[in-house]
Amino acid sequence: MLTCPACGRENPEDSRFCNSCGATLAEPPAAEREYRKVVTLLFCDVVGSTALGESVDPEALQGLLARYFEGMKAIVEHHGGSVEKFIGDAVMAVFGVPAVHEDDALRACRAAMKMRDAFPELGVQGRIGVNTGEVVTGTEERLATGDAVNVAARLQQAAEPGQVLIGERTLELVSGAVEAEPIDPLELKGKSEPVPAFRLVSASDAPERGHESRFVGREGDLDYLRVAPGGIERL
Repeated sequence: MLTCPACGRENPEDSRFCNSCGATLAEPPAAEREYRKVVTLLFCDVVGSTALGESVDPEALQGLLARYFEGMKAIVEHHGGSVEKFIGDAVMAVFGVPAVHEDDALRACRAAMKMRDAFPELGVQGRIGVNTGEVVTGTEERLATGDAVNVAARLQQAAEPGQVLIGERTLELVSGAVEAEPIDPLELKGKSEPVPAFRLVSASDAPERGHESRFVGREGDLDYLRVAPGGIERL
């Protein structure tokens, strides 16, 4: 129920104005509004952090990890993504929240390659997983735990040091703009079937225009263009 700030009367959740005094009802806080969105998720993790902790002074290790986190965050944000959280020595980033770009999947792939190339300079070994799928946004932590998130994390865990693994849906969105090699389908924890995965080799600096975007729900318009004199040719 929504409580009117003017008279205190309770109103149905879908009310925009108070049923008693007509006052405008405040919208729920942004953290309470939830939306479904298709985003691309990126997980990046340091390999051998336990062994690293045994061989490096604690203060030096703290400084090293701080530089690692700052470097990864800067790369993600430079490509239009946002860091959702740091989990131990792992980075969870999302492309498509809060800002949406047409090429979020490609942005994530470019960021992943830059992050991979930055590992040696930062003095760490790392591995990265990238996956695209539907999530719920608008919760207090901005991303709900879901299958797309879990698969991205599992891809990261399955990657070899210095390797970037991407999911099938991500590859579909960036096809023509990246070079990727298929690997054997992965048996991932929590998945009943093997999951297709691909090793990302490179990502172009500019999106390719090698295929046409599909019209969705515009069959009538397309039919008109096909029969109109010079219709399709004019596009």
